[in-house]
Amino acid sequence: MKIQRGIIITGPTASGKSDFAHRLARKIGGAIINCDSVQLYRGIETISASPFAGRAISDDIDGVPYRLFSILDLSRQLNVADYQELARREYDNAIGAGRVPILVGGTGYYIDALINGISPMPAVSDTARHRARELVASDIDAARKILPSDFRASDPQRVARALEVFFETGKHLSAWQRAPRTGQITPTPLRILINPPSDVVRARIATRINQMMDGNAINEAREILNHNLNENRAIGAVQICRMLRGEISRQECITDWVNKTNQYAKRQRTWFRSRFSHDILISNFADFDKVISDLCADF
Repeated sequence: MKIQRGIIITGPTASGKSDFAHRLARKIGGAIINCDSVQLYRGIETISASPFAGRAISDDIDGVPYRLFSILDLSRQLNVADYQELARREYDNAIGAGRVPILVGGTGYYIDALINGISPMPAVSDTARHRARELVASDIDAARKILPSDFRASDPQRVARALEVFFETGKHLSAWQRAPRTGQITPTPLRILINPPSDVVRARIATRINQMMDGNAINEAREILNHNLNENRAIGAVQICRMLRGEISRQECITDWVNKTNQYAKRQRTWFRSRFSHDILISNFADFDKVISDLCADF
């Protein structure tokens, strides 16, 4: 009997997720749904290592449907609740079309929202948001004193988010987070973790970034500067924009991009160890074909 559920494929950046997912989708009639927060954005397909790097944006690749890639302008922002709603809609559409929904990406808080749901969060008015951001910008220490003592984050964006919720509702963010979670996908998708050895990932990151620099990454960053868009959406965009402004050399750009990406991959691996319970672990690229063959019997 075929399994009537979807699949989540995740792993650190440069672990081969996209290649594995595409090959699997072609074998089992899958539809790829993006679960990467950076690949949501248009105009940075090369920098974000999107499946659409070097090709026209379309609804499919080799007959496989691709959803939620390059859907946002760099000036836009998408919160996790918005993402959850979009992803669930595409998930249901895939099932309705007789395809296996395959969620692919390494953004932990998106994956967590789809597997475990999210706590209900209130809508925040522009007034509360502006008040919170003004206070954080002027005196972040004073802003943090308004929050509970167990609020540990020091990042200005996270402090502002916690503060705006309190200003809007009179309840701290932690109280909202303790509320029952909703919106998770049921039954839970099959969870596949692709996690090669860290030295393999580091080598792949270095090779890929050099290829990006020789590809279209510099042109993408130039467009970001030309249109005054947000360069902070992606690792790589920041470094290339600094290079184009003459602040750093090409080699410094590459070195910093590689280092920041390795740091990100390390954070991802930490999250997978502590927060992600996999059904299938792939640590060797040579196992791709066998895993795909085994899954063909179930889907």
